[in-house]
Amino acid sequence: MKYLVTGGAGFIGGNFIHYMVNKYPEDMIVNLDKLTYAGNLETCKPVEGKPNYKFIKGDIADRPFIMDLFEKEKFDVVINFAAESHVDRSIEDPEIFVKTNVMGTTTLMDACVKYGIKRYHQVSTDEVYGDLPLDRPDLFFTEETPLHTSSPYSSAKASADLFVLAYHRTYGLPVTISRCSNNYGPYQFPEKLIPLMISRALADEPLPVYGDGANVRDWLHVYDHCVAIDLIVHDGREGEVYNVGGHNERNNLQVVKTILKTLDKPESLIHFVADRKGHDRRYAIDPKKLETELGWKPKYNFDTGMQQTIQWHLDHKEWWQHILSGEYQQYYEKMYTDKGRV
Repeated sequence: MKYLVTGGAGFIGGNFIHYMVNKYPEDMIVNLDKLTYAGNLETCKPVEGKPNYKFIKGDIADRPFIMDLFEKEKFDVVINFAAESHVDRSIEDPEIFVKTNVMGTTTLMDACVKYGIKRYHQVSTDEVYGDLPLDRPDLFFTEETPLHTSSPYSSAKASADLFVLAYHRTYGLPVTISRCSNNYGPYQFPEKLIPLMISRALADEPLPVYGDGANVRDWLHVYDHCVAIDLIVHDGREGEVYNVGGHNERNNLQVVKTILKTLDKPESLIHFVADRKGHDRRYAIDPKKLETELGWKPKYNFDTGMQQTIQWHLDHKEWWQHILSGEYQQYYEKMYTDKGRV
């Protein structure tokens, strides 16, 4: 089998690349990434020498490039992680989110239809459902929850999901969609909550917390997410959506305090800042469909996952310090262009 994994130099996509390359040594895993600000090839360094791994730089919204790539490479399965994903950035510049998250998705699927791909999988988000009230802990997102987006980011992802389902019905493209809760773990770009707080706490810098810090998220370790996607791609029913949740609801303030306690840093570092526009209050996923149909269960609870994540950041300071300094953006030039590998 030959897999195309788009966005494989990002956080979740990079972890999935590690997972697939090591689990399926007989299969070819091709990593396609545009290497925007959040794409970091240093994430893929552990698998660069593997014979079943290949990196290609490119944009999923570049139609001529994508069609030529599919013609040459003859993929069997496409798994699309490539997306602009930071809510704050979507508020500042919605257009790039439409181009990548919507037009990029349809471009990929047009190629999939033309070249007879066996399975197209779209990696989506629970943010397409909107949010839940804090005073109703009995409510959860299911696959039947109506889409009710809050930001340009989630609107672009919801639009892409609808296109995926439309391509299944209209063209018979074999598709699946996964909608996950908030991911955390190794190799996460330091603009996101958990790695941002870890790096700032280690530097004894103020930890900015939006509003009152009461916004609740269901935290999913990225390894558990990778296992879920693998199961869905191979055994999930065509045309179906599967929710992936970690059973780990915590509000932002609890997350920050956990990090400070683990690192033995004072809570006086917490600094409340003006809330984000349209900030969703609570996300919570019901993953029963995934558990019942495919037998998925998360390996990590919040405590063990956070311990592993914090320890990873302590052991890999060079990785995230390269990002903070901007040095990571030179890795592609050093490792690929200078050696004639592209």
